[in-house]
Amino acid sequence: MSSTIPSEGGALTAAAQSSVRVGEADIFVTDTGGDQPAVVMLHGGGPGATGISNYSRNIDALAQRFRVIVPDMPGYGRSTKHVDHADPFGFLATALVGLLDALDLRTAHLVGNSYGGAAALRMALDHPGRVGKLVLMGPGGIGTTRGLPTDGLKCLLSYYGKKGPSREKLAHFIRTYLVYDGAAVPDELIDLRYQASLDPEVVADPPLRRPSSPRTLWRMDLTRDRRLAQLRTPTLVLWGRDDKVNRPSGGPLLLNLMPNAELVMTSRTGHWMQWERAELFNDLVSEFLAPTSTWAHR
Repeated sequence: MSSTIPSEGGALTAAAQSSVRVGEADIFVTDTGGDQPAVVMLHGGGPGATGISNYSRNIDALAQRFRVIVPDMPGYGRSTKHVDHADPFGFLATALVGLLDALDLRTAHLVGNSYGGAAALRMALDHPGRVGKLVLMGPGGIGTTRGLPTDGLKCLLSYYGKKGPSREKLAHFIRTYLVYDGAAVPDELIDLRYQASLDPEVVADPPLRRPSSPRTLWRMDLTRDRRLAQLRTPTLVLWGRDDKVNRPSGGPLLLNLMPNAELVMTSRTGHWMQWERAELFNDLVSEFLAPTSTWAHR
């Protein structure tokens, strides 16, 4: 199915939208197509998240230089809702490899925000030959066993608890914890996310939940993975200094652990850098992923 994807800047990007069968799951994908280098953009795990809503300010800009592929991750949007909660990042990494196979792509660059960043990094650890370069934006799974959860993460994980989802709860989470300036978030974005969060399958089995066991928690802390120090994949780590969901200290932690990592941290920026600092984000990512980039060398 062909469609046009409106960006918040008013431009339109032509794209194909379809459900791709991966194993026993259907993954809904927006794909700008073409023969340019492929970039797969993975959204975060907040309530009502989808690929398009997460990257509405970025797809059009990146599509000028890349084939941009934006899935709804398993558990979200129009994709199959099942997620393996015993090893969620491993499950998502396997699904992403299957998606590349289904799209006849041997390799792709990965851009991951939060939950999607953890999935991208786990895929690079499990299948390094399938990943060109990594862009990790406030990724999850970084130092998660080294302290108590942040207030932002606790708010996210409690969304479906107690009295269940509400627009008020979602607006509080997005405007208080996702961004630096909550007043900048339009009501339309809150409404879109809220409606998506009400999917009965998601309410019955939220894709992102508190780890069920210490073993799962340790498995989800990717900085405990010994393979990280040997991962040669060129990686750009982006982190808002005012991130209230995933601690900004994760940026320097990754910089010191990964042999080919670069780090950019920005002031007056929360967890949603790609939305708050869209122009800067688009420029940094486009330059880093360019074949002629001088940012990183294998």
